[in-house]
Amino acid sequence: MLLVFVSILFVGALADEKDGGLAFRVPLNDGTSIPALGLGTFLGFDENGVKEVEDQEVELPVTWALKAGYRMIDTAAAYNNEEQVGAGVRASGVPREHVFLVTKLASHEQRDVVGALNKSLERLNMSYVDLYLIHTPVTYKPDHSGYDIIDYLDTWKGMEEAKKLGLAKSIGISNFNISQIERLLANCEIKPSVLQVEVNLNLAQNKLFDYCKTHGIVIMAYTPFGSLFSKESGPPPPRADDPTVVGLAQKYNKSTPQIALRYLVQRGVVPIPKSVNKDRIESNINVFDFKLTDEEMETLAKFNKDYRVVFPSFWQDHPYYPYEQVAVPAPDLFKG
Repeated sequence: MLLVFVSILFVGALADEKDGGLAFRVPLNDGTSIPALGLGTFLGFDENGVKEVEDQEVELPVTWALKAGYRMIDTAAAYNNEEQVGAGVRASGVPREHVFLVTKLASHEQRDVVGALNKSLERLNMSYVDLYLIHTPVTYKPDHSGYDIIDYLDTWKGMEEAKKLGLAKSIGISNFNISQIERLLANCEIKPSVLQVEVNLNLAQNKLFDYCKTHGIVIMAYTPFGSLFSKESGPPPPRADDPTVVGLAQKYNKSTPQIALRYLVQRGVVPIPKSVNKDRIESNINVFDFKLTDEEMETLAKFNKDYRVVFPSFWQDHPYYPYEQVAVPAPDLFKG
């Protein structure tokens, strides 16, 4: 295990010399590689659904991140911020070829994958993305009037075409479960290179992680802090002031969020913490100058309670709903 970790660090050192980034690169199954940590840009929900993006609210954080040593930015058509992400990349001064750009296919555009990606590229003002993901197997009608039933195998054919056309260097999936991935792998021409799902100290996703590792699929982690900053009593620990995590932070002269991120990186998961705060953005990337011991990794792993922070139960009437069923659906905040 140590040899694998050291070899990844060595590959990363070569990548750093090339692109100036702080994160080493993780190989993908299609011959490309992905930075080991990136910036998430989703701003969340408000009472009207996906939060409206204000002027430069995403553009500036993207610029700060790239100047701080990030080399991966994650966005999506559903986030309504692709224009600002593209502007932030250009404003950073970092050459486009050194930036690993991720965007996602919206759930109401899966009948025309190439057309949807071309619209994203127009908004980004880019000629290609480094990674294009199916945002979810759950689909809506183009006018958002209700569910659309589209087999994700058909959607994947469009993803494969986008890669063949050079519009996306790599293709992958998000919010898929093991059985859905199994079916996809049995019926695809090009394997997905990445799966993006929630992973954090509260939600280890061990079975999914082991399955993807066996099949050469890298896991990207959204919501990588889990309940670390929750002010509610319901979610399980740890919080940012947890004595175990604080003790590790003090030992390594780091913050508790940095310990949480380092844990994921060391597992082989690629976290994409989101922030619009310049200091926190700069802090989050600064996790590549120390290593947790095996014992410390085991201690942190004990926080897992298979608890989801992101649980879109309002999707559960769709036949391709990927999560556990619950008795009462939550309000429908997101239809995109």
